[in-house]
Amino acid sequence: MDKITLTEEKETLLIPLFGKAKESRKKHPILVDKKAVEIVNQIDYNFKSLKIPEKTNTMMCLRAKLIDNFVKDFLSNNDENAALHLGCGLDSRYNRIKNNNVDWYDVDFKDVIDIRRHFYKESHNYHLIASSVTEHEWLEKIPAGKKHYIIIAEGLLMYLKENEIKTLLTDIKNRIGSYTLIFDAFNTYTAKKVKNQPSIKKTGAVIHWGIDDPKELTSWGAGIQFIEEQYFTSNDEVKNLDSLTRTMYKLANLFSMAKKAHRLLIYRIN
Repeated sequence: MDKITLTEEKETLLIPLFGKAKESRKKHPILVDKKAVEIVNQIDYNFKSLKIPEKTNTMMCLRAKLIDNFVKDFLSNNDENAALHLGCGLDSRYNRIKNNNVDWYDVDFKDVIDIRRHFYKESHNYHLIASSVTEHEWLEKIPAGKKHYIIIAEGLLMYLKENEIKTLLTDIKNRIGSYTLIFDAFNTYTAKKVKNQPSIKKTGAVIHWGIDDPKELTSWGAGIQFIEEQYFTSNDEVKNLDSLTRTMYKLANLFSMAKKAHRLLIYRIN
């Protein structure tokens, strides 16, 4: 068993990992992640100490499934693709996507990638990059010249400051040119209140950023075009939830503040 020691926002990578493993064991799971089950079984860590509420776990799995769906569609509709999964943690999205034609890059802190190397092996089209996304050097490892790029930032940007996000998006554009970006975001109210969520309190992570109007990013320059806002409370996957949870989601979807509390945002940067 490997003893895991991570601090603050890095420890938050264990929350979705355990959540996906727990979901995968259900009779009717939102998604099946065999790799998450495998990793959790091999890590010496008190996952129950994270105190993940069931509603939070449902949201995380829905988030992962919706991003998976979007990425699968993107890759199937384009060729000569490259995917950058920023703040990848121990997530197995590359395995779940199952597309051997994409050039895939998982990026995270060195200590996270060091752990990841116990469970994932690099190949000609799967790559691990050990770096904070706010550093600049890691981008030199991303090849320019691909026809299509997709950038995935799941559970990441809320931990960065606004100026860091602006710099990151600009640096990526300067390196690879145009790309599609998908990430999840809190509204500003939720960003302030989420620190009281049990799992966040346990890790001591700090939320820095939230956004109310998704079109706000278009004023940042760098050719940012808003494409779509996807709500966890209203999507094709909700029908697969249990009846009580479906009802709760339908009610939440009636209120703008509730459905925009946490959602997916998709942009095109040209």
